Amino acid sequence: MMATFKNLPTNFTISKDGGYAVLSVPIEKSDNDDRSYRLIRLSNELEALLIHDAKTDKSSAALEVHVGSLSDPDNLQGLAHYCEHLLFLGTEKYPKENEYKDYLSKHSGRSNAFTSADCTNYYFEVGPEFLEGALDRFSQFFVAPLFDPSCVDREIHAVDSEYKKNLQLDGRRMHQLERSLSNPNHPYSRFSTGNLETLKENPIKQGLNIRDELLKFHDKYYSANIMKLVVLGKESLDQLSQWIIEKFSAVKNKSIPIPTYDDNPLTENELSNQVFIKPVKDIRTLNMRFSFPDQRPLFHAKPTYYLSHLIGHEGVGSLLTLLKKKGWANYLRAGYNGYIGFGFYSISIDLTESGLVNYEDVVVHVFQYIEMLRQVGTQEWIYHEVKKIQEISFRFQEKSIPSRYTSSLSHNMKFPCPREWILSISLFRKFDPQLISESLDLLRHDNFVLRLVSQSFNELDQREKWYGTEYKAEPLSDKVIQALKNITTHSDLTLPIPNEFIPSNFETNKSEISMPAKRPDIIKNTQISRLWYKKDDTFWVPKANICLMFKSPLAYTTPIHHVKTELYTELVKDALNECLYNAEITGLGYDLYYQNQGLVLIVNGYNDKLSILLEKVVIKMKNLKIDPERFSLIKERIQRKYKNSLLNPPNQQTTYYLDYLTNEKIWTNEEKLEALENIKYEDIEIFYPELLSHLFIESLIHGNILKDDAIKISQKVEEILQPKALITSQLIGLRSVLIPKGKKFIYQRNVFDSNNINSAIEYYIQIGDLMNKELRTKSSLTAQIANEPFFSQLRTKEQLGYLVNSGIKSQVGSLGFKLKIQSERNTIHLENRIEDFLNKLQTIIENMSEQEYQKQIQSLIVKKLEKPKNLTQESFRYWGDIISGYYDFEQVDTDVEELRKITKQDLLKFYKTFINPNSPVYKKLSVHLRSQKSNKTKLNGGVVNEEENEVIIEELELKDYNEIINDMVLWKSHMILGPSVTPFSNI
Repeated sequence: MMATFKNLPTNFTISKDGGYAVLSVPIEKSDNDDRSYRLIRLSNELEALLIHDAKTDKSSAALEVHVGSLSDPDNLQGLAHYCEHLLFLGTEKYPKENEYKDYLSKHSGRSNAFTSADCTNYYFEVGPEFLEGALDRFSQFFVAPLFDPSCVDREIHAVDSEYKKNLQLDGRRMHQLERSLSNPNHPYSRFSTGNLETLKENPIKQGLNIRDELLKFHDKYYSANIMKLVVLGKESLDQLSQWIIEKFSAVKNKSIPIPTYDDNPLTENELSNQVFIKPVKDIRTLNMRFSFPDQRPLFHAKPTYYLSHLIGHEGVGSLLTLLKKKGWANYLRAGYNGYIGFGFYSISIDLTESGLVNYEDVVVHVFQYIEMLRQVGTQEWIYHEVKKIQEISFRFQEKSIPSRYTSSLSHNMKFPCPREWILSISLFRKFDPQLISESLDLLRHDNFVLRLVSQSFNELDQREKWYGTEYKAEPLSDKVIQALKNITTHSDLTLPIPNEFIPSNFETNKSEISMPAKRPDIIKNTQISRLWYKKDDTFWVPKANICLMFKSPLAYTTPIHHVKTELYTELVKDALNECLYNAEITGLGYDLYYQNQGLVLIVNGYNDKLSILLEKVVIKMKNLKIDPERFSLIKERIQRKYKNSLLNPPNQQTTYYLDYLTNEKIWTNEEKLEALENIKYEDIEIFYPELLSHLFIESLIHGNILKDDAIKISQKVEEILQPKALITSQLIGLRSVLIPKGKKFIYQRNVFDSNNINSAIEYYIQIGDLMNKELRTKSSLTAQIANEPFFSQLRTKEQLGYLVNSGIKSQVGSLGFKLKIQSERNTIHLENRIEDFLNKLQTIIENMSEQEYQKQIQSLIVKKLEKPKNLTQESFRYWGDIISGYYDFEQVDTDVEELRKITKQDLLKFYKTFINPNSPVYKKLSVHLRSQKSNKTKLNGGVVNEEENEVIIEELELKDYNEIINDMVLWKSHMILGPSVTPFSNI
């Protein structure tokens, strides 16, 4: 029976077999895109974009439902987010709750999802030959999800754990405060994440069954006509079309309108107010948020993009340049953020201490810039310059991770543009000065809310309900309002100059290559430098990446040297910001940062003017003139960074302390703070010439640059810097700590933030030498097999925490297997649960059939053989091999060959020797970060694993074999160090 189609958009025709409607005009795509596309609509009005990519080594799909947290019922806040969580856990066709994740894990895949205000996005990627099986499982979430009653309570706790994970994160706190202070009658004002209170306690009080309410929500909003699907695979478009018809036609079409919210959450009651906010970390920001209409219908002209290009500019005559000149600001961002029916335009400024004191004058300068834009009028040349930059970017757009691509496309498909433009939504189509003028007119003194964030604020009289953020709200001062009503221009504020960095030469000299080279070659090797080079023979884009490591033992000798090196890099970047901003917005970029080996400089983008950018940066490195005022501001900013690092989430802190314990030399933030205290700008003026005086420069030039030009670039860098050679012994790198066989250590300390309710553990099992291919591949295979059951058991079933993961830890001379949990639970209990899991993992491997075991092998092989998707990914793969010092460019092929030889018995022997906690040679180091908050959370108890009828008992005593580390420095002084880096092969 032929399907019937209603409400077909323009340019859609019925396919020959009558199974779907198809867009009959070509989809506009990048000149650099070799994929084929087809846009179809099923009879249930689900729109699907199909992508045939013959070269892909990962297939992917993403589906976006145009419903999000704005559609939460008033009495069930967080329901949309909760629906996203529970949807994954079983369907009528595939009732096993971890079936989807297990299938993906065994076939080189992964998945995720997110809930936004007006949409929910689900996506996955998988090995190409397993796309149909993954699609079949994926589609059932939207056809017949179970919302299994046995998972309902557990997943509420997962949502609650996610909420509590974010309690001390300033970004989350500010976002929720912004929502809470918007119009209380608007759904934007609600709490979007959800927690135990909103999803369990409140429904019980109201006599509601949360599962019933969830079913109602899903039944109401999960409709095919408001879904956008994207599928990318190796299969033909006809085959992909057939699969989509078979698997997604059963999604019900309830013919509902897309939920739309035409009123803005900022009304006259909220506008013209200023809010003073106290953050967790020591940050200072000023944010001006303007009420704006939905910009999606204006995709052709993009008026807010034009405004952001100018207001957010950092070059000569810019707002940021003036604020930095006055010593009031460090950074500035401007842009539009919107939802279906409404939006906001925000200007956010990172303030100095002086900027905070003079915040009202900062606001005045913002409006002076806006007034300047009004007076000069809309400039067509600026529009065309921005248009040209976007066209170049689209023309040479490169591939990205498949799941990222499908997820973003499914999101972009909601734009109300002609369907042939869904890939090219970023392009400017029409110069419309009227629209730009109308948008500019919305940047009025009576149409914004001012938010100021600083730890210096006291006497704040209110707390936000969900995150406890302290704040105070009051009207803008009469002084500011009066100044803004009578605004004038400022002589320092002007339009930017025409951009000299826009590329014009796009020649790639493309030729037929039978087999692309697998590694770069050394084309220059002296006492001063070594140059690795590879002409791009894969992507054929007019771009290149230049990576330089300036090796100097001075950079990390003491905490003072380390801090001086960081100050120097920040001063160089600050001095270059104004003159190089134009390069940045054309697709050129650079970064200068420090490592324990020295300085790293990365320059990338269109090769046409890349060498000019590199030369400007290196000249500034050599001839830096330090502004004492900028030095003081940058020093204070770094000081705050060190202090704020102590407030990082516990799961980040465990990694920090594990790195400290297992590396020969790492300076702590406390040591760096002490060293920073007395450093003056004169110290940097003396230090950096010494730093650059003796170097070994190791570099990689990869991309659309010819060999002779690469040598010239390398020589130019040396000519500018003129360094002397280091002696050989100065090139010996740092080493790793080797844990003695059979030793089991634990390091415990409190979380620095006394208000953080989360604890964390990182459990590290040291295995052996990183360059031992047998140990390396067996470790990787163990991590591959452990990934899904570790997550399923400790997060999904035992609900120990939202952040649960495992993997390999590689260091110079050593490698190991690590397991990490962030949780409200006692870290000793987490320690014991991890060890219980490690015992069970051995049983899992023992019980594997040969077929299941080979699936795991093949899944890991596919992951290892995954090719870089673009030039930058390939460059950084090579660069990683170079800066490691091993130069083992063939490691992937070696490992794959080794993996094919590993039998199940081989792996079990390895596991029993190195991973099983009962092994006599087992060696582990566990880091516990303990919350200072009284932990009243109890285990849920009851049956956790119904198949084994297992009840979890909270264990709060460490095993007797553990040794506690009381002094990190003393402990390290007793440990043996492994070998320094030895190149894998002669270079």
